[in-house]
Amino acid sequence: MTPLPPKEPDSIERSEPIPGRSSRTKPNRAIRRLVIWYRRNAAVTTLVDTASALVDTANATASVAGSVAGAAGSMAGAATSVAGSMAGSVLQPLVFDPLRRLQQGPGSPGGSSNGPIDDRQRLWVAVDGMGGDHAPGPILEGCLRAVELLPLRVRFVAESGRLQQAVSAMGLNDELQASVARGLIDLVPSGPSVQMHEEATVVRRKRDASINLAMDLVKRGEATAVYSAGNSGAVMASAVFRLGRLRGIDRPAIGALFPTRDPDQQVLVLDVGANMDCKPEWLLQFALLGNIYSRDVLQVRKPRIGLVNIGEEECKGNDLCLRTYPLLAGDGGFVFAGNCEGRDILSGDFDVVVCDGYTGNVLLKFLESVGSVLLDVIKVELPRGRRGKVGSAFLINNLRRIKKRLDHAEHGGALLLGVDGVCVIGHGSSKALSVVSALRLAHSAASHGVMDDLHALGDSGPATTPSAVG
Repeated sequence: MTPLPPKEPDSIERSEPIPGRSSRTKPNRAIRRLVIWYRRNAAVTTLVDTASALVDTANATASVAGSVAGAAGSMAGAATSVAGSMAGSVLQPLVFDPLRRLQQGPGSPGGSSNGPIDDRQRLWVAVDGMGGDHAPGPILEGCLRAVELLPLRVRFVAESGRLQQAVSAMGLNDELQASVARGLIDLVPSGPSVQMHEEATVVRRKRDASINLAMDLVKRGEATAVYSAGNSGAVMASAVFRLGRLRGIDRPAIGALFPTRDPDQQVLVLDVGANMDCKPEWLLQFALLGNIYSRDVLQVRKPRIGLVNIGEEECKGNDLCLRTYPLLAGDGGFVFAGNCEGRDILSGDFDVVVCDGYTGNVLLKFLESVGSVLLDVIKVELPRGRRGKVGSAFLINNLRRIKKRLDHAEHGGALLLGVDGVCVIGHGSSKALSVVSALRLAHSAASHGVMDDLHALGDSGPATTPSAVG
């Protein structure tokens, strides 16, 4: 029997394979998967290698330049800056760019506008600075950002004492003074404001509340639109009492823009909370209001109107839907596309859908939760470990765009249609981004002459008997 050869120390690398064993040690499974991933994504590895090489070159140049005095040092510094910027330009689109460019795009809240704004084209918008859960600081911050991005000026109505405290706490004093000096912000002092928990009728007692003074600015022609993130009932009551209803409109409706599967299309849903119980004639008026807004502001040539129902058939639905259907179908002032089921609201098959305020508010609140829930589900389902991190780096831009389309802050607010003026109601939790989006919506409605067509609708619209506001 041949004796076995002596055992080699572990520290000595084998030069020949041991008989009966594989010549290659099986690598770790995670490492093998990572290698396969990099081979399949040659473009990514090329970008990373190029960026690394540029950074190494920059560091080497800086090291050599460190030993050279005078002009040579300056030249090396410039070379380092160029190399560093080149490396950054390669790496930035990979990871950092999607995070920083969440709101990019012309006229978007976080993006840049199309060149400088002509001050002669700016429109005055009245803002209820005391409306909202976080007022007045974040509301003012949004206004300061909006006047830099949008062709508008803001008359900011707020209690002087509370406003000054918020400005100091948020460090906005210098920016505010600069905007006031440029004539972009006009501060209008007000009395005690309407609180979120108070009844809507309190606007009659607090005559110098910020929401009332903001409405008066529109009534006197000193502003083309008004925005408030305050008590929705109080905003609606103030608009009706101060601005008045359009002739031929029994009840104003709150219209909110919902996203659809088409990124370039939105659907106007009304009413989303102004009237809990509706009559068929009111839904017909909502359809007429929505048709004009969709045509004038959203630039839809022939808006398709739908009635929210539980089925497509004419014979389905509750009593309100059954009585409303023939009214919508028999009106020749718009294109009635039939009943709209819940699953079809975001399909893009309708441009305007009408419903009672109870149903619309449920739809609105449900949609507000979809974006955050969807992102949470995606985060849970993404792979763990290194593969998950690498994959997330490439998906982050898409996820941000999804969130942007579903985030209520991106839409800013809802229009109060049916009153004699452009009025936008914001979410109670609105902050700077929501304010900018809402002011963009207000400016769009005010600059398209929508009120002229709404006045014409009142002159030739359906004969209705105005009812008292409850």
